[in-house]
Amino acid sequence: MNHYIEKLIEQGEHLRQDFKFAINDSRKIARSLVAFANTEGGRLLVGVKDNGKIAGVRTSEEFHMIEAASQLYTKPEVYFETKAHIVSGKQVLEIIIPKSEQKPHSAPDINNNYKVFIRVADQNLLANGMLLKIWKQQKSNVGVKIKYSENEKLLLDYLTENESITFSKYCRIVKISRFKAEKILVNLIVLDIIEIVFTDKLIFYRLKAK
Repeated sequence: MNHYIEKLIEQGEHLRQDFKFAINDSRKIARSLVAFANTEGGRLLVGVKDNGKIAGVRTSEEFHMIEAASQLYTKPEVYFETKAHIVSGKQVLEIIIPKSEQKPHSAPDINNNYKVFIRVADQNLLANGMLLKIWKQQKSNVGVKIKYSENEKLLLDYLTENESITFSKYCRIVKISRFKAEKILVNLIVLDIIEIVFTDKLIFYRLKAK
C-alpha cells in the first residue's frame, strides 16, 4: 500500500501542492508561502524532486530556513504547520499553509522588492492591481453600489454570448477610461456576478458559474 506522501506525489504539482528538492533560499520559499496563503492554501513537500522522485531532506537546516522565510520575509507573517514523514527510509517535510484571512501577504521578488504573489495552477505569479482592489473592497465595511448603466449591460451581454473578455477589450468595447472600467469590473466581481481568471499568459474575466 502506498504511503500517504506517495499518494500526494502521484497528484503532481498543482494549485495546492508544490515539490521542493531542497530549501536554500528563504526569500524564494517566502514567495511560495505567500502564494498559497493568498490563494487556496496548500502544501510544500520538501525533499521531493520536480519529477516526483523522493530525495529526502538532507539537513535540519531546511526547516529553519522555512521558519526564517515565514518570520523574516512574509508580510504579514504567513503561519504554517510542519509534519515529518519517513518514506522508504527518507525524510519528507510536509509544510501545510492554510488559506489566509489576512491577505494580501507579500514577499521579496528577485529585486528584493516586496510584492504580492498568488498561486496559479502549479506556478507562483504576481497578483495584479485589479486583484488587490478586489480584496480591499471585499474587506471593506462599505457596501457595493452599482448603477446598471449601458456600460454594465454591454459587458454582461458580451459575456452571455462569449466565454470571456480581457480588460483591454472591455475598455475598447464600451469606450470608457481604464479607471471607470476597472471600477465596474471590481464591483461586479465583489457582487459575485463575474470572476477574474489568471493563467500564466493572460488575465481575463467571465461570468461566475452559478
